[in-house]
Amino acid sequence: MNLPRSPRPAGQAALQRRTLLRGAGLGLLGAAGLSGLAACGGDADSSAGSSSDGSSGLGELTVQLSWIKNIEFAGEYFADSKGYYTQAGFSKVNLLAGGSAGTAAEAMVLSRKAHVGLSSPTLTGPAIVNEQAPLKIIGTTFQKNPFCLVSMEQGKPVRSIADLAGKKIGIQTGGNETIFDGFCKANGIDKSSFEIVPVQYDPSVVVSREVDAFMAYLTNEPILLAARQVDGQPIVPVTLGFADNGLPVVAETFTVLQTTIDDQRDFLKAFLKAEVQGWNDAVADPQGSADLAVNTYGKDQDLDLAEQVAEAQAQNELIVSDDTKANGLFTMTDALIAENIEALAQMGTTITAEQLFDLSLLAEVYDENPDLITG
Repeated sequence: MNLPRSPRPAGQAALQRRTLLRGAGLGLLGAAGLSGLAACGGDADSSAGSSSDGSSGLGELTVQLSWIKNIEFAGEYFADSKGYYTQAGFSKVNLLAGGSAGTAAEAMVLSRKAHVGLSSPTLTGPAIVNEQAPLKIIGTTFQKNPFCLVSMEQGKPVRSIADLAGKKIGIQTGGNETIFDGFCKANGIDKSSFEIVPVQYDPSVVVSREVDAFMAYLTNEPILLAARQVDGQPIVPVTLGFADNGLPVVAETFTVLQTTIDDQRDFLKAFLKAEVQGWNDAVADPQGSADLAVNTYGKDQDLDLAEQVAEAQAQNELIVSDDTKANGLFTMTDALIAENIEALAQMGTTITAEQLFDLSLLAEVYDENPDLITG
C-alpha cells in the first residue's frame, strides 16, 4: 500500500527521498518497538510467515520495500512482471511500499508482516546489537555506499576531503548525522574546519547557495540538480562519494529472520533466485526498468520517465562491480564484508560478520544455478 504524499510542485516527485533510511537514524525503526517485537517473535502475526496456501508450493511472498515504488526496485518489478516469483514457486508476491511515515523493514520482518525487508547494515546492525533482534542480511543489491556530498561547479565545489575546509555543509538531522560523523572519523576530518548547516532533503539549498555542499544519494539529488539551472546555465553537479572515501557501507540489503533461514531455507533461496533473475533484467534494461516504475508499479507517484532512466543508469554503477560480474549479483567478498564491519564500528556499532551476514543461501543459489552469473 502506498503512503499518501504531501503536495509539492510538479516534477518534484523524486525529491521525496529516503527519509526512512536517511532520517530514521541508527536504531530508530519506526512505530513498532523492536524490544517488544523481538520478545514476542513466534507469537507475532504469522500471516506473512505461512509457507504454503495449498495452491502453490511456497505460498505468498511479502517483501517490505525501503521506499516508495520508484526505479529503486526495478529488479522486483521485473521478477513480478516476468513471472520469476511464480516460477520459483510463490503463489503471489506482495511488494509493500515504504515511505517517510512507514514502519521500517526490520520492524516489519520482526513482526512477521514481511518475509524480507530491504534495508541497510546501518539499520540492521544496530537492531541486532542494541535490541538483540534475531535478524540476518542474506544479500545486498547495492555494492557501494550511495551517500555522497553534492555541490555545484558554479558554486564552491567539494571534490575532495581537503575541499571541505571553510565550506557550509548541509546535513539532515538524525541518521545522516551519525553516518556523516562516521565519514569524518574514517577520514580524520576536523569538523571544526567547516560549518554544518541543518537541512531537509531538498537540494534547492545548494542552488540558492545556502550551503556549498549537501548530503545526498548518488543516484538521486545529483541527477535532480543536473536538470536545473543557476545564473541561466545548466548546473554541473560535483560529488564526493562516501564509498570511495572511507565508508564503504552496502545498501538495499535483504534482511530476514534467523528462524526463516533455519526453518524455510528453500523459501528464501527461491526468493533469491527470482530476485537475481529480475535484477539481471533490470541492469540490462534501464529503459524497461523506468517504464515499469513510471507506468505500472509507481504509476501513482508522478515519476518522470527520463529522470527514472537516468537514475536506473546511475544505480547500475552501485549494483554491478567486478566482483558481482565474477560471483553474481547481491554477493559480497570477504574484503567487502570486513570493510562494512569496520565502517559500522566507525559509526558506533560493534558487530561481527557472523552476527550480521549469512550469505550461504546465495552461494547455494549460484552453485545450483551457475547460469545466473551473467558477467
